[in-house]
Amino acid sequence: MLETELFAFLEHTADAAFVLSEDGEIRFWNKAAEKLLGHAAEDVLHKTCYEVLEGIGRLGTRVCHDGCSVMDCAGKNHEIPNFDMSVKTRSGERRWINMSTIIWESARTGRHLVVHLAHDVTEQKKTEDLTQRMLDLSRQLGEIGQTAVRPSPAAPLSEQEKQILHLFAEGKSSQSVAKSLGISMQTLRNHLHHINQKLRTHNRLEAVMNALQRKLI
Repeated sequence: MLETELFAFLEHTADAAFVLSEDGEIRFWNKAAEKLLGHAAEDVLHKTCYEVLEGIGRLGTRVCHDGCSVMDCAGKNHEIPNFDMSVKTRSGERRWINMSTIIWESARTGRHLVVHLAHDVTEQKKTEDLTQRMLDLSRQLGEIGQTAVRPSPAAPLSEQEKQILHLFAEGKSSQSVAKSLGISMQTLRNHLHHINQKLRTHNRLEAVMNALQRKLI
């Protein structure tokens, strides 16, 4: 496959797609990337990805920079896991994206190109952050009033049920929990149903808060 064929293929992907040279220069930027990030292709071509995206990780550290770990791994043919980062759009707002990476080698020149595929996870991040804040508040309230009110007895949870609640307490999404445990979404829903029955709760967040108060997780 030639570079032109690669670019033509990526133009029709649903995910935002952009291609970098080995030194981080943007060589291709598809329509989905324009829609997601607001930058037209002609405005970003031949610029570096880090000056366009200004990517920041969950801990607030700069992810996109000259000689970043992704480009380092690409040069050494190491596997690159997908990751989340906050990027700056053309309007100046920041948006969370999940980024996956493919290393493409030209059969003609032997040069490598770094292909990034990205999709918006902003709403998911907002939900995770809200859940985490509510859990933190629940822990604080539990510490203040743990001697004042004792919850009624509940049926014991299985180890897997505790593990599910522990993962949700960390702010994980349902998809992440199911993937971590190697179970289907339907199986996860069945476990949550049994958990709510045992703890006499009505939803996932209430179950996690109840389990924290009981010190079950």
